[in-house]
Amino acid sequence: MEEGPKKHLKEWLLAQVDSGAFEGLRWEDQAKTMFRIPWKHAAKKDYKETDDAALFKAWALHKGKHMEGKDRANPTVWKTRLRCALNKSTDFQMVPELSQLDISEPYKVYRIRQDGGPSSQAESPQRKDSMTIRVKTSSWSPGFQEIEESFQACEEEPEQKDQPNELIRDHMYCEPTGKKSPTQHSAWLTFCSSIHTISDFRMQVTLLYHGHSVMRCTTKSPEGCFILHGRGPLGSERIYGPCTAQQLFFPSPNSFHASSYMVEAINRLLCHLERGVLLWVAPDGVFIKRFCQGRVYWSGPMAPNADQPNKLEREKTFKLLDTSIFLNDLQNCLQGKGTPPLYRIELCFGEEYPDPTTPKTTKLVMVQVVPMFAVDLLQRLSLDEMKNTTDLPNTNTEKTEKVHPAGRPL
Repeated sequence: MEEGPKKHLKEWLLAQVDSGAFEGLRWEDQAKTMFRIPWKHAAKKDYKETDDAALFKAWALHKGKHMEGKDRANPTVWKTRLRCALNKSTDFQMVPELSQLDISEPYKVYRIRQDGGPSSQAESPQRKDSMTIRVKTSSWSPGFQEIEESFQACEEEPEQKDQPNELIRDHMYCEPTGKKSPTQHSAWLTFCSSIHTISDFRMQVTLLYHGHSVMRCTTKSPEGCFILHGRGPLGSERIYGPCTAQQLFFPSPNSFHASSYMVEAINRLLCHLERGVLLWVAPDGVFIKRFCQGRVYWSGPMAPNADQPNKLEREKTFKLLDTSIFLNDLQNCLQGKGTPPLYRIELCFGEEYPDPTTPKTTKLVMVQVVPMFAVDLLQRLSLDEMKNTTDLPNTNTEKTEKVHPAGRPL
């Protein structure tokens, strides 16, 4: 028997919010202008497919992209399908400042757009939450069923018909050109597979006093890291559960070879950096949340100003790097259509930054952050000749390196 017409995304999704059938899927405000969607990563140790993938599976069933009892379960593809539908729809806009992806029960918040116009984010008008790079199968590329399935998940008919340019951008190809050796073929396959799912959440973090490196380490925790002086934010464990983010403490400047005046100035600044900042890498980018009283400024790929200070507001989540933009820039560079992608992030504590009138080597306290997935991709593609990869960090770094003696152990 032929089924009736399928509901479009907006009609279907809002009906699910109202139904209360999915745990965690609920309205965010009384006026019902925003709602939250549970968004737990499959790598979480408490992930349960029956609960955490239920909504994504329901959308796949509704669209006829999954047949119960016939098709194998594929939560990653189900999630990709709904995410891509949301990205393409002009009815919804993600609200990053209300979304929480760094807690034990993460979720995204979406606003229902009333004007029906193209969605935009405050962080970047060209921002997209995800980028799908397609690998064309050929005689040398067997076994790419899962990559093709996830691409097809983003290839379903758009909810709106007036976005051809955006849809074309989503369906770019990652395909080796010319005759290549088996080793080169393997490198390309590995590269495209890595792009398909960013799962390396490590960061190389370097702490600097007055332009001199005083500590360097590569973080390991998927929850990211606190960079702070004193103690981390407390009081939320009862609600969100314990935080397993790595803690990096600013070392004492007393052992730093500087004048007593400089040591005193750094110590005065560190007093305002208790609770610090929380940095983390997620599949869609690099994020930060400031908890300390002291002001924090930054520069990086998504900074609004290149020659003026960019301030981080307190207890507000900021996106410092967008994975989709990075991959898009990388793809263009590989095709000879652009410059190498930017991925380095700099934080300046207590002093305005960027500041074209003052060299950054004179700033009292700075932090440099490099997401390791970006480094790994560039290294695998042998792009060392790129001007911003001449001093790529070692992707195998595990131990904390203290260039000068530190007063507080990690």
